[in-house]
Amino acid sequence: VLMHEPESGDKLFSVRAVTPRLMSVTSIRKFADLADKYCDGYLRWTNRNNVEFLVTDESKIDPLIKDVEDYGFPVGGTGASISNIVHTQGWVHCHSAATDASGVVKAVMDELYPYFKGEKKLPAKTKVALACCLNMCGAVHCSDIAILGVHRVLPEIDHANLDKICELPNLIASCPTAAIRPATVDGNKSVEIDEDLCMFCGNCYTMCP
Repeated sequence: VLMHEPESGDKLFSVRAVTPRLMSVTSIRKFADLADKYCDGYLRWTNRNNVEFLVTDESKIDPLIKDVEDYGFPVGGTGASISNIVHTQGWVHCHSAATDASGVVKAVMDELYPYFKGEKKLPAKTKVALACCLNMCGAVHCSDIAILGVHRVLPEIDHANLDKICELPNLIASCPTAAIRPATVDGNKSVEIDEDLCMFCGNCYTMCP
């Protein structure tokens, strides 16, 4: 729980609970109902996928925490603790993901749970992030601990059909290191990949599955 106190002396309490990145409408409606019950409908999501209930009546904090945790969402992640793990989309939406996101984050967070709840102490606030590929749209480079999925093999090329299913200029332009070059293979318009230049980012998967 965070307390905000301006010069006026009024107090506002943020009750922070961890949530997954992908949420059901049912859970969001439940949060809205709890916000109506305890904090005049005021709640917000943070950029690390936490939900914060904004409470002005201190006597409502403990009942709110009980209801939130009874619904299955732990309260914590403030002060010198582990914050919620922010992550990219993974296989749910992304074409270039090298690993799943939600499953890995769930497994890691299960191990770090005592540090989120404050049952085990840390010297300072610690942020963990997971990116499913080297493009790092999850901004893992801005966190204290990064978990990064990396492709380890070159894409396989269907030379006979590539120019029929993909726009070759767009495919070639998608590579940030110019590792993809036009080529003719067995009389077919295709591409070749320079393994020494490939950074295994997966950008080409988005342009040509």
